Amino acid sequence: MSRKQKLIDRLKSKPRDMTFDEIETLLSLLGFRRSNQGKTSGSRVKFSSDKISDSITLHKPHPSNIMKPPYLNYIENILEKEELI
Repeated sequence: MSRKQKLIDRLKSKPRDMTFDEIETLLSLLGFRRSNQGKTSGSRVKFSSDKISDSITLHKPHPSNIMKPPYLNYIENILEKEELI
């Protein structure tokens, strides 16, 4: 099983310990590019892709790297709607 498929399966399993780094890796494997809006963006990170018209905007969690479940649901819903997973 590929790393991409493992991350997709992990996202779909609704884990409570999925990290921002894992999400960033998954989105990268799906063709998304990370874009910070300069020094004033703070923890806000935007992921865009040529495959979809909208972008995914997330707040990088801190001080922990663990993503909250509502963000995971948001990401999963967008990727499913766009038929990327």
